[in-house]
Amino acid sequence: MNPKEIRIADFTYELPDERIAKYPLQPRDSSKLLIYKDEAIAETVFKSIAEHLPENTFLIFNNTKVVEARILFEKNTGSIIEIFCLEPSEVYSDITTAMLQQHKVQWKCLVGGAKKWKEKSLIKKVTYNESELILRATIIQKYNDYFLIEFEWDNTLSFAEVLHAAGVIPLPPYLNRKAEAVDASTYQTIYAKHDGSVAAPTAGLHFTQAIFKSLEQKNISVNNITLHVGAGTFMPVKSETLQGHEMHSEFIDVSINFIQQLLKAIQQKQKIVCVGTTSIRTVETLYWMGVKIENEKWKIENGEIVIQQWDAYELNNSVTIETALQSLINWMQQNNRQQLITKTQIIITPAYQLKIVDGIITNFHQPQSTLLLLISAFVEDDWKKIYKYALANNFRFLSYGDSSLLWKKS
Repeated sequence: MNPKEIRIADFTYELPDERIAKYPLQPRDSSKLLIYKDEAIAETVFKSIAEHLPENTFLIFNNTKVVEARILFEKNTGSIIEIFCLEPSEVYSDITTAMLQQHKVQWKCLVGGAKKWKEKSLIKKVTYNESELILRATIIQKYNDYFLIEFEWDNTLSFAEVLHAAGVIPLPPYLNRKAEAVDASTYQTIYAKHDGSVAAPTAGLHFTQAIFKSLEQKNISVNNITLHVGAGTFMPVKSETLQGHEMHSEFIDVSINFIQQLLKAIQQKQKIVCVGTTSIRTVETLYWMGVKIENEKWKIENGEIVIQQWDAYELNNSVTIETALQSLINWMQQNNRQQLITKTQIIITPAYQLKIVDGIITNFHQPQSTLLLLISAFVEDDWKKIYKYALANNFRFLSYGDSSLLWKKS
């Protein structure tokens, strides 16, 4: 199957608005859990997830943290201009560096109400720790898809702290409601650590401390990578085939220790299970980075190996998983890298053969989305059966919805 010829119309289904969860259930782990294994479907509750994972499973989480990426500036006329921070300018090597900037920073942004922006700069006054913060936004340059905006503020706070003080949580557009105070906690995993995402890795929203304790009792290891989720995760495929769709690129941050532990788990034939599509994209990217190193033909941007959209379909995939990961480890050691910080644009489709991952814990995704394409890489055409079951059995859909545990179809 040529991935570029895949028709997005083949990955649609009817999703009534009332099936989209507008708010999460409480407690987090009370959501329903659909289990797909050996072509059979069952259901239970999420708090029992550990019972359905083999002992010694190597479980992978994305510990990115959602930032308050929407900033509302009110003009003297009362009109509102909304700035949505997408990702930092290329002058910064990674998101963490940009988030730690003081006094000023440049960011790629979307602007709602841009035609009303007549002034040189917008100004917003915010109270932070009982003192007043003055935030100024100035357009540096306008591009086809975004504005490059410089933010300036009058104290030594980091930009992450500025966003926390001045911004609001960017809820997914399909929730069709404004963010509320409670979303600051409910739209965040309990293990979120590194600021940088504009959307939550929602598969992880169901996990609680009680579940982590049950995982530990079953000797299931908890392992963390970081992929900062971009706004492109909500971007629908508008072209008839994937040939005309440009996959969004996102920052990943993976430690050499994680890659070494992953390699050990594979050698010991442990089951590899990812929590969420972002974790899968990151882990499968590691394999292709190792392939590029083996082939000595990798492309380097800002000193890093990057994976482009179609690399996984065009590179030689005869390199074993163990060889690819060991090559990546060797490259990091030779270059004195403890952390692998780069970008991935990998697109996982029904034409993709999963290299590393055996199972995925994930929510139910939008029709005609790249996330649904990724699910079909696991279960092939059975995604239709799974989603039909979920719709017929009152599962809640999308970010605040219910969950599933899907095992790779043999």
